[in-house]
Amino acid sequence: MSSYKELLAQREQLDKQIKEAVQREKADGIAQAKIIIEQYNLSASDLFSRKASTRSSTGKVAPKYRNPANGDTWTGRGKAPKWIEGRDRSSFLI
Repeated sequence: MSSYKELLAQREQLDKQIKEAVQREKADGIAQAKIIIEQYNLSASDLFSRKASTRSSTGKVAPKYRNPANGDTWTGRGKAPKWIEGRDRSSFLI
């Protein structure tokens, strides 16, 4: 059975090996990325564009319900306003 000091020495050696492996693999990944970037003539905007985002930048949602008494509207998201709570919502549809 290994002693405490031996185990600490092994851990130090493993930590060193892990750090070296991470640096080596990171360098390999960067080299591969550079090759692909050069091969396809990619720019930063090609790699980091926000086109893949499904949400709109404004985050606004069109109202779905209207209160006939005063014209207040509600999108149908979040907590329901008092004027529509417990009622049939179909009669308030816009």
